[in-house]
Amino acid sequence: MHSHNDRRRYSLRKLILITTLLTFGVTLSAMATPTGPFAVFAQCPTEVPSVGYCTYAQTTSGEFAVGSTKVPVSKTITLQGGGIEFEPGKLFLFPAKNGESLSKTALNVPGGLLNIINCKEIKGEGLFEKLARGSCESIFENKVTGVTATTELVANAGNPAILDASSLLSETGTALTLPVRVHLSNPLLGSNCYIGSETNPINLHLTTGTTSPPEPNKPISGKTGTVTTEGEELIIVLNENSLVDNGWATPTAEGCGGFFSFLINPLVNSKLGLPSKAGHNTAILNGTLRIVTRQAVVEHGG
Repeated sequence: MHSHNDRRRYSLRKLILITTLLTFGVTLSAMATPTGPFAVFAQCPTEVPSVGYCTYAQTTSGEFAVGSTKVPVSKTITLQGGGIEFEPGKLFLFPAKNGESLSKTALNVPGGLLNIINCKEIKGEGLFEKLARGSCESIFENKVTGVTATTELVANAGNPAILDASSLLSETGTALTLPVRVHLSNPLLGSNCYIGSETNPINLHLTTGTTSPPEPNKPISGKTGTVTTEGEELIIVLNENSLVDNGWATPTAEGCGGFFSFLINPLVNSKLGLPSKAGHNTAILNGTLRIVTRQAVVEHGG
């Protein structure tokens, strides 16, 4: 059994190692696709001079609880790109080369449309109401009732995505800040049904430590995971990492139902319990994080 002091010294050594890696400034030009263990950083924007680091994270389990609906993470979600250090150990996350900084991974919403829309709840005898009810009923008759939820990154210069390596390792404070929106997809809901937007996002402040949410949520804890290295010990790897946040608020859904959005939006918001105040939502993201200097990626073909 390792003593508490041994664990603290181990964490300190790893903290020093990652902080040292994050302090190297580089100005090398971009090269070919990286190879070996560095291949996962292929979408790191190494051609951007201000980018000093490359990140690659995969969430393989967890859940999003938005309002009254829980969506389990049943498929891998990838967050990748570059990092620009603005304070020691703190990085602005720079978009990936291919624009897919956060993979558009569609997760199944339990219960599908049956748990969100009841066609009979579309009231009224006007033309629009009758058309909306008819469209709703045709979807159910064709059994196209599945609904997916896709989390999309909506970071911008005024509200950037931020990775704090020190908080990540010390299990205190916010380790990852992510402004996102959730895209709900189904033939009835149309292609523009979103919870949150770039101007009114869901702001996740994820921690590897313990949260302090408003009631009724209770504190939950994440964890740094096992810290190792690979690729000639140049790549820092956090295995079995867990990032959590249950203190965020959720805005209303908009654009649901396309032409009939004025009828469908209220039904979606009512069933999902939106808007949902802080203390009624939860994000748990479990997986693996890799981080390395841009210089190392360039030197290995990137």
